[in-house]
Amino acid sequence: MKNNHTLIIGGGIVGATLALKLAQAKRPVTLVDATPERSAESWTEKLSQRDARVYALSLASINLLKEIGVWQKIAQSQRKADYSQMQVWQLNGIGELLFGESSDADADANIDTNTSPPTILGSMVEPAVIEHALWQGLQQHDVSNYLTVISGQKVVAMDWLGAQQGYNVTLDDGRAIKAMLVVGADGRGSFVRKQAAIELDTLDYKQTAICCAIQTDKPHQATARQAMLPTGTLALLPLADITEEDKANPQHWQSVVWTLPRNKALALIEESPRFIADQLAAASTYELGAINKIESIASFPLAAQQAKSYVADNLVLIGDAAHGVHPLAGQGLNLGMLDVRALCEQLEHDYVRSGSQLWGSNQTLRTYERLRRPHNSLMMHSFSALNWLFAGELAQTRPIQQIRNEGMSAVSKIKPLMRLFARQASGV
Repeated sequence: MKNNHTLIIGGGIVGATLALKLAQAKRPVTLVDATPERSAESWTEKLSQRDARVYALSLASINLLKEIGVWQKIAQSQRKADYSQMQVWQLNGIGELLFGESSDADADANIDTNTSPPTILGSMVEPAVIEHALWQGLQQHDVSNYLTVISGQKVVAMDWLGAQQGYNVTLDDGRAIKAMLVVGADGRGSFVRKQAAIELDTLDYKQTAICCAIQTDKPHQATARQAMLPTGTLALLPLADITEEDKANPQHWQSVVWTLPRNKALALIEESPRFIADQLAAASTYELGAINKIESIASFPLAAQQAKSYVADNLVLIGDAAHGVHPLAGQGLNLGMLDVRALCEQLEHDYVRSGSQLWGSNQTLRTYERLRRPHNSLMMHSFSALNWLFAGELAQTRPIQQIRNEGMSAVSKIKPLMRLFARQASGV
């Protein structure tokens, strides 16, 4: 049997998910992560704190995590906030969109709404909660014969040995690893992508997002909210209740991603937390009332990017190493998880079809690229177009405002189209 060893560089959520899925399929895989391994005590301390950041996991991502036994651990931790509705509205406009079961009571005549629980559209989960569940999965005995995890090491050199042998990869401690297939899952600044001389298409939005956690007067009611403001989008996303006080008065914590022009965001981040909270409440038109507490205020610049190719000989990019999108729809991680599923299915399909001879062949990788790159491009440009349609000087002109208002009002009245949008957001 020929070499079918896979080396994944980057141990974030996307890279770890791929590693676990391959190992469970009994395909030999090594995962190299530059972050030092956490002890059980370190994880306990990390998880004792609320993280302002949250991932809006689609049903497709949840299903993938279920398949590898990770979602069950997340559910047991009670550190997830399911949402059954999405509300999108614009300031000073007539348009509002409401996705979800309660927005379309007749969506499915077969559902008994008196007995059936609300149909979730997805779940908000803090990054560390997902990472911890994956870490637990990687420690399972049933994958130990196929999985090697190397933590706290960076890749310093990658030497291609030819299509029949793959790569020889050197770590900063001097170790060398040979692999038929190298997977770059090492984020936006991907070392793997640079070593493969793959160029980027980039778009700087000249915006900065302010991220924080807030406690509001009114409960979120399992609804993910997004206001389309002239300055950018403002997302209010449900957070899990983690303290006994939270659980006694549930659904009052939200994760915020507030997009602003860069100069305004950088000026605002220097103000006091109370001032930021008051400005945030006003920007949301007090949709959830006043903000009582605000925590973990941070900021990050916004830009979109996409690798001009996802593949090279014996090498493939997934997740943020391949693409990065505007956060307005919360789909960045979900696109990466779809990459994982598509790559695994194509690798396995071609390996079996070749009689266990071909692993990560050029044909396999090109098929993966054809499956994922057009879809990711469409999503990236769609998010950019939405951002352009609502934010900036041109977006505030009367013709554009009228188009937005009439468009959102018309779409909100077409129930099949609303259900289609909800299915697209779920990824299934």
